[in-house]
Amino acid sequence: MKIALNLQPAVTQQAGIGRYTRELATHLLPLLGDETKLRLDFFDFRRDAKIPAALQKHAGLHPVRWIPGGIVQKAWNHLSFPPYDWLHGRADLYHFTNFLAAPCNTGKRVASIHDLSFIRFPQYTEPKNLRYLKKGIQRTASQADAIITISHFSAKEITTFLEIPEDRIFTTHLGVAPCFTKPTPKEIDLFRSRNGITRPYLLTVGTVEPRKNIPFLISLYEHMQDYEGDLLIAGGLGWRYEPILKRMQESPRAKQIRRIGYMPEEDLPALYASADAFLLPSFYEGFGLPPLEAMACQTPVIASSGGSLREVLQDGAIVLDHYDLDLWSEMLTKILGDKTARNDLIERGMRTASQYTWTKTAQQTLELYRKITQ
Repeated sequence: MKIALNLQPAVTQQAGIGRYTRELATHLLPLLGDETKLRLDFFDFRRDAKIPAALQKHAGLHPVRWIPGGIVQKAWNHLSFPPYDWLHGRADLYHFTNFLAAPCNTGKRVASIHDLSFIRFPQYTEPKNLRYLKKGIQRTASQADAIITISHFSAKEITTFLEIPEDRIFTTHLGVAPCFTKPTPKEIDLFRSRNGITRPYLLTVGTVEPRKNIPFLISLYEHMQDYEGDLLIAGGLGWRYEPILKRMQESPRAKQIRRIGYMPEEDLPALYASADAFLLPSFYEGFGLPPLEAMACQTPVIASSGGSLREVLQDGAIVLDHYDLDLWSEMLTKILGDKTARNDLIERGMRTASQYTWTKTAQQTLELYRKITQ
């Protein structure tokens, strides 16, 4: 069997779907056996594609360099042409990891639809992306031979909103990489020194955009007047970030609110482990990887129940249904001040996080490939 995996998100995005694609490809390779070949397709017109280190020596890398990928993407979106297999070659199965599947003349098609936040909450999606996704998602959902999604919550959303039969939708949870474990005290001290972190802190990690509900987090921090530490916000800038930055700047505690930007993966374990608590008041998550990573690093987590979070975090985090400042403040105060409750939550968090591995994600994905090509 020849599998063609579209690697494009992994060469253009560090986090999110790029990370999913990178981890999936990396963990598929050891599972394949002699009878299965994996081809990793991507466009590289400028010859500057950043190939993930774990994949650089893979013989199946297949760049297309004679035409810009952006032009092809527009043609697929408006004309459903040219066929993907004309550009990249034939395969028994094509897996498109970023919502929309390209047209193909041969083989089976699998599409990863991670969530339907753009349908459920269109106000949290950039208009250009909203138009692009809405135009192509129904076509992809109806034409793909199988849909992969990352939580049972998202699977139910896809069935409801796109009217896709349940037997064509397959859930493969994401994984927590082995590097997410509590570093040594020396490693944590070095990280803090390198990043100028001198005080205790509360932490959130994610793109700065409306869906993450960061203004509520700032209000919670303001509400916690007795907490003598900072609020750290890690993540790149997304859509409509300006009002969020303004809210940070206008806070009475603005000097203690730090936006530290995107953090490379190798720094994340120390960032998580050094925090007093990880907080995620997001309105909607298709999965929610950062809180799981924090739990694996022995940091207590409080999160909203937005989207899939209650399903994914289980009893390893405090999951709250409502945005009640008094309730969030009460729970946070408890895990900061009650050592027994804190340690119990940390233990449950580690146990929950250990259930999620990228190897399991890859195994389940490969099982699906084999099932639909039989």
